[in-house]
Amino acid sequence: MNYAENILQTIGDTPLVKLNKITSEIESLVLVKVESFNPGNSIKDRMAVKMVEDAEKDGKLKPGGTIVEGTSGNTGMGLALAAIVKGYKLICVSTDKQSKEKFDVLKAVGAKVIVCPTNVSADDPRSYYSTSKRIAEETPNSWYVNQYDNPSNSRAHYLETGPEIWRQTNGKITHLVVGVGTGGTISGVGKFLKEKNPKIKIWGIDTYGSVFKKFHETGVFDENEIYPYSTEGIGEDIIPKNVDFKIINHFEKVTDKDAAIYTRKLAKEEGIFAGNSCGAAIKGLIQLKDKLKKDDIVVVILHDSGSRYIGKIYNDEWMKDKKFI
Repeated sequence: MNYAENILQTIGDTPLVKLNKITSEIESLVLVKVESFNPGNSIKDRMAVKMVEDAEKDGKLKPGGTIVEGTSGNTGMGLALAAIVKGYKLICVSTDKQSKEKFDVLKAVGAKVIVCPTNVSADDPRSYYSTSKRIAEETPNSWYVNQYDNPSNSRAHYLETGPEIWRQTNGKITHLVVGVGTGGTISGVGKFLKEKNPKIKIWGIDTYGSVFKKFHETGVFDENEIYPYSTEGIGEDIIPKNVDFKIINHFEKVTDKDAAIYTRKLAKEEGIFAGNSCGAAIKGLIQLKDKLKKDDIVVVILHDSGSRYIGKIYNDEWMKDKKFI
């Protein structure tokens, strides 16, 4: 019989799908890696389990322990699956800009959810960075994941996601497009692909209100770049250790409005029900179309599912309130 021993064994081997309409102005072949096929409906399942397993090996996570993490939602879901299968408790700390669906899903799989304000600096005691660290310090037998600086994050993508993409494209990929948050995906996949072929271009998608693009181009961390934005899952007001700027060839910024509109277009024109950062990645690629040649083969990673954004991106009233439609 053919079956998985537990839900964690179903992570990975997600499909690569050709886009046909939304990228019609691009002559190159555009393929999307649809990560919502993972059991937790996002790419974060891959690195969540890897971080847990490595922490177990290192003795940082002990039997019956509590996992503590700051998350925009998707990493929390991956950690929740691992916690269920392996017998841990989970505390997720998030921000009030995330969708209600993300919190509801986390609670449904047994996580405790603590919500912090978005519009405070990273070092503010109220921020979700500071709060998650404090909770980990105060909770007996706990382990603070720290996906931003945890090397197992990018390592998971170097060992799994990168090789999958290389195999699925028969090594013909010329461009990788990834929305950048913790930096684990773009750095891990990018490292693997560049080792296979140094000519492959790695493009990161950023958002307005984030520091990545300017820091990449100038080396300057400009606090004036930081302001509130609604796009979920990409951009940061810190520089995570997992972002390997040497591997990334270019950062492209996409507006909140365009990210939302192109997320909805993916659903209506391609039948791909994807999350907020996925629309940003597609629009970023379209903005860069003049850098592509006809024979190029582009892979865009679509991080998560649209099910996490029903009350926001896929809700007409929310979109009208934001003046996006």
